[in-house]
Amino acid sequence: MSDETDEFGDWPLKRLMTEVCGSGPKSADDMSYEQATEAMRRILAGDPDPTTLGAFWLANRWKRNNPEELAAYTDVMCETVDVAEPRADPVDCGANYDGKLRTALLGVGAGVVAAAAGTPVVVHSGDRVPTQKACAYKHVLDELGVATELAPRDSAAMVDETGFGFYYQPAFNPAVHDLLDRRDRMGVRTFVNTIETLANPASADVHLGSFYHLAFAKKVTDTFERSAHHDLRRVIMFQGMEGYDDIRPGYTKVAEWTDGDFTDYEIETPSYGMDFQSEDLEVPRGDVAGASARITEEVLSGEREDRFADAVALNAAFRIYAREDAETLEAGLAVARDAIDDGSAEAALEELRAF
Repeated sequence: MSDETDEFGDWPLKRLMTEVCGSGPKSADDMSYEQATEAMRRILAGDPDPTTLGAFWLANRWKRNNPEELAAYTDVMCETVDVAEPRADPVDCGANYDGKLRTALLGVGAGVVAAAAGTPVVVHSGDRVPTQKACAYKHVLDELGVATELAPRDSAAMVDETGFGFYYQPAFNPAVHDLLDRRDRMGVRTFVNTIETLANPASADVHLGSFYHLAFAKKVTDTFERSAHHDLRRVIMFQGMEGYDDIRPGYTKVAEWTDGDFTDYEIETPSYGMDFQSEDLEVPRGDVAGASARITEEVLSGEREDRFADAVALNAAFRIYAREDAETLEAGLAVARDAIDDGSAEAALEELRAF
């Protein structure tokens, strides 16, 4: 299909590059919602040639997308997402799909603990997504013997039966999955790395995510507000380890958005039982999935009562607090620890394995 086709409208990517967004980080203009919408529809349809697409992605990276553009990209993506909404009302956890390289992935254990405490949780990821192609939710769940390559309706059933559900990108978001090879050839992250975490395949009204810098959290909540597809009531984001949705030890920022009101604050994780540093949660490189699975099993069974157990419990508390099943993080932490101590978390893991 030619890039000059008028099938989509008046703004092929080459024209957008020439007239709007391709003149560099200082002089480029932002696109309108309509222009960004057309661009994304062209991308998902395979319209632009690889060179033009790569240039467009790079131009977007240089100039930095605003919430209007990200909302347009997200809305077009969500038109193709196979949404399967469970009866439960879960917390949506959309961590960076390209994964972790150094530290244990705690979100599986945290999600199972939260589920055992009565807070349904949904996680979603792909498989070796560029640029890092590192350990993501799928890989830890595979190591634990939990089914991952599920149709969306089965993922929804998993949530309702166990309280924890995994949605697999190739199954619920095939249009974005089909871009993996082109993204891999880029060698750098593109805006697709941002919007795929916002896919929300369970149609949850609470989102939990992470950021490197607070400004990004505000950009995400502004994106949700501008999105015609999403109707969230609450977003919790924090500075995560390796950009993932595992809270980093020490001083960290938290951002909350509830019904349009944005606030941010600092927490000191030693106050919650995390008197250690991020490097203390590192695992052998090349075995992040295996090590994370073993840690998850040991924490959920009560065999492990060390820094990893504290970190899993605190991350579970954030999920419980995000859904407002606890009024404070302290209360959420107490509930999470109880779910581990009374065997509920271990039982929930066994239910997942049996699904």
